[in-house]
Amino acid sequence: MQTPQTVTVALTGASGLPYGLRLIDTLIGAGVRVWVLYSQAAQIVAKQEMDLQLPSRPAEFAQWLQQRTAATEGQLAVFGREEWFAPVASGSNPADAMVVCPCSMGTLAAIAQGMSDNLIERAADVSIKEGRKLILVPRETPFSVIHLENMLKLARLGVVILPPSPGFYTHPSTIEDMVDFVVARILDQLRVPNSLMPRWGEPGKE
Repeated sequence: MQTPQTVTVALTGASGLPYGLRLIDTLIGAGVRVWVLYSQAAQIVAKQEMDLQLPSRPAEFAQWLQQRTAATEGQLAVFGREEWFAPVASGSNPADAMVVCPCSMGTLAAIAQGMSDNLIERAADVSIKEGRKLILVPRETPFSVIHLENMLKLARLGVVILPPSPGFYTHPSTIEDMVDFVVARILDQLRVPNSLMPRWGEPGKE
């Protein structure tokens, strides 16, 4: 897989919004075009975890992200959950890759069953049927048998299941370091060059 030109990032209601927002930041910084999808539950989690009041309207959220990331014109777009004319809703114009970060167990289950009740689920369904890279970042513990069976079903279809489990061999000193560890692993799966964390066997950050 080559470095993607366009990546869809979906934010759902699981804990872990800092991962998703940091991922958007770094993708924009790497020159990748980003299409953002988000659920109402993600807005609730953002307020709880980060004290962020994410705008309810996609256009306002896009403006907020543009100011946050300094995205260039045309590099960033945000679509509502019922925006069925968005590019990600059709196999004729999918993104090169999609990441659901964080991914709630409800969203994961819906994707595993082929549900398309909202744009996030539909975009994931399109990614699978079109053979595009799909990465799910499930934040739950412990996993039930239902969760594990859904993950196994998706993994057998080629979906990457990437739990946000930061390693400690890099000696993280801040929460940001731990977030960057996970985001770096996502970027590695996307083949997006990054230097967010020291590589195993190489000198660490100064």
